[in-house]
Amino acid sequence: MSIRDYDLKSLVLHMDEFILAINKPAGLLSLPDGYDPELPHLAPLFEPVYGQLWMVHRLDQDTSGVVLMARTAEAHRHLNEQFSNREVEKTYHTVVAGSPAWKELRVTQPLLIDADRKHRTVVHPQKGKPAATRLRTLESYGAYSLIEARPETGRTHQIRVHLASQGLPICGDSLYGSGEGVFLSRVKPGYKAGRGEERPLIARLALHARRLTFTHPGTEQKMEITAPYPKDFEAALMQMRKVN
Repeated sequence: MSIRDYDLKSLVLHMDEFILAINKPAGLLSLPDGYDPELPHLAPLFEPVYGQLWMVHRLDQDTSGVVLMARTAEAHRHLNEQFSNREVEKTYHTVVAGSPAWKELRVTQPLLIDADRKHRTVVHPQKGKPAATRLRTLESYGAYSLIEARPETGRTHQIRVHLASQGLPICGDSLYGSGEGVFLSRVKPGYKAGRGEERPLIARLALHARRLTFTHPGTEQKMEITAPYPKDFEAALMQMRKVN
């Protein structure tokens, strides 16, 4: 789906004189692409309506969910400090392949950018940088599970690598897993596809930035912004809940 297929205003989660929060669709860049700067990315799409915007943080292109932008330079500075000082609480929801034996787990494996494979992160006990992710099982459907991930650090692909290290790769993740999407036949006994091959319920990286909690740069009050699930994510959960 092209960004042109979206009503941009429908993606706005919150707007005031200091900040703009967007529910970023999967596939849309947060920042300009280093190889093709002409590819659409967030700020220029919204600036014609909301004025100059400053990116505060980013999500990977394939990840959907809450992205926060500042509408003033001072708000940008204020929010940047919070992210740098790890004062922002980030909560992700993801569908993984497998069913964990634990309800809650804190993963603390050090992570290192792999010099031999660009854009890939590996667990490296000796040379890796400290990384920590809190995981919680929200729902389990047998072949798949809905997991809440709360990263305490911000390493590249941290959630994806930490889950894969536990034998629970994120569905649709071809970099750290098989890349296979979410299929109803995996959880529904006796499932029979209609004409042709079965289509996946989720055919992309099943990772959604569900919630951000931070201090508002204008009011100095705690603020929580939650992003509704994308349609494919929500539909997949509904289908699997019916079976289970």
